[in-house]
Amino acid sequence: MSYTHVSNLGNVQSEILKGLDFYKEDIAIMEKRLLEVAGKNSQFEARQGIDHFESQFLIQRNNIGQLRHRVNDYIHLAATEVAAHEGYVNKDMLEKRELLEDEYIAIEKSIGELSQEFKRFLAKWI
Repeated sequence: MSYTHVSNLGNVQSEILKGLDFYKEDIAIMEKRLLEVAGKNSQFEARQGIDHFESQFLIQRNNIGQLRHRVNDYIHLAATEVAAHEGYVNKDMLEKRELLEDEYIAIEKSIGELSQEFKRFLAKWI
């Protein structure tokens, strides 16, 4: 096995967790706006959009929760490695960190696209 010093892992996991908190709040704000639209519109087309966004917000909240869980598992594993190897971790941890970063970037992109789609929906129905 090959090891690297823990400092080579960086602090990306903390940044990811902060970003996930931001997107969770962003979704909560969009959900409140969606409730406003639902209260003001009963047309079929509006209801279809409302259902669509309710589903998408649920999916994104689940994605955020799952990634948060994986990041916390990673943090725990890194701490275990550091304790077991006196400040060093298995180099596989670098690859795991990159995978978490990639997942976070994908969530950022999805939520960004969803936010833009939602803004167009709001412009039509508010």
